[in-house]
Amino acid sequence: MALNYIFVSFFVIAFLIAFVQFIFTGDVQTFKAITEGMLKMAETAVMDIALPLTGVMTFFLGILNVGEKAGIIHVIARFIGPFFNKLFPEVPKDHPANGQMIMNFSANFLGLDNAATPFGLKAMQSLQELNPNKDTASNAQIMFLVLHTSGLQIIPLSIIAQRAILGAESPSDVFIPCVVGTYVTTVVSMIITAAWQKINLFNRTVMLGLGSVTAMIALILWYLSGLPKEQIETVSILAGNSVLLGVVAMFLGWGMYKKVNVFEAFIEGAKGGFTTSVTIIPYLVGLLVAISAFRSCGAMDYLIDGLKWLFATTGFNTDFTDALPVALMKPLSGSGARALMIDAMKQFGPDSFIGRLVCIFQGSADTTLYIVALYFGSVGIKNTRYAIVAGLIADLIGVIAGIWLGYLFFH
Repeated sequence: MALNYIFVSFFVIAFLIAFVQFIFTGDVQTFKAITEGMLKMAETAVMDIALPLTGVMTFFLGILNVGEKAGIIHVIARFIGPFFNKLFPEVPKDHPANGQMIMNFSANFLGLDNAATPFGLKAMQSLQELNPNKDTASNAQIMFLVLHTSGLQIIPLSIIAQRAILGAESPSDVFIPCVVGTYVTTVVSMIITAAWQKINLFNRTVMLGLGSVTAMIALILWYLSGLPKEQIETVSILAGNSVLLGVVAMFLGWGMYKKVNVFEAFIEGAKGGFTTSVTIIPYLVGLLVAISAFRSCGAMDYLIDGLKWLFATTGFNTDFTDALPVALMKPLSGSGARALMIDAMKQFGPDSFIGRLVCIFQGSADTTLYIVALYFGSVGIKNTRYAIVAGLIADLIGVIAGIWLGYLFFH
């Protein structure tokens, strides 16, 4: 129901703002801007998001099916089962969903967005098979989605590249705050959702798993922090793409070894890519058009101005408020937040406090509402329960952590 209220409220707010501006100022351009924005976003949702995703989905779901037929997903599921069984008690230890989820998290971790989405949608479909109430999100689906929206990524390569394009003196100086910020968001997401589901995280398996991940991230950060920008980008490109190509080669090679009809298995799995892409189009169009209406009417600007006034009255240091548009836009639209990040770096300078803080915000979380629409829409979930609330609370904690990291590193 939360998504229902958000969807309706965005349009109502847009109409009311346009109507008030027309009544008091005679402005008719807001109505035009909203309408044009809605039509443009409807086209973008289909032509620039859903259709390109179809090809990627078709290929990777085909590869994933080969891995399942060859037994690789089962092996991954058994390996990660003890840890995931604590976070996802509804999912059997050797269920394929465990392997699919870990592949989704791994692809996100390496910054392989195009590969992460097919793995994630396949995992959501597998979790849906275990869901007794098909139109209501299960606890396992909510835990998976909230962890996914935290956007854990080890090297924010696109942010570093954009800083380099805009002439930052040290483009990679934000990568440690970005990683720390997204890790904080991920851990908070896990704690919030576990508390909601009454899952005890204070056990040996979970603590050992979290400790191992924390140590690994700390070790990677320590190694990368000593490298120049060019080498960081090289390591990121090499690691991400070699792992992705290695997964494809391993799945196909192991399928041949196990005497699987590899091409037939690929085609069987690939057929689901087109079906899934078509299924999610209405959800993408609906939510993205609503977000466009909310942005085009000026509601985001009014919200930012209100927050600036509020923080100013408290007596706190308000230097961070010019970066808030990116923080508020990120849960709604990744492309919108990226555009605002670039605009802020152009206005204030990439090496300014605001220029760096917007990068931390951009790298510390993912697009919660978009992901909810995409993933739950792919399996027909109508009742999202507390998934959106938990995700947005985690986003808020991520913003607070990002502000703290910005002051700690750059103020």
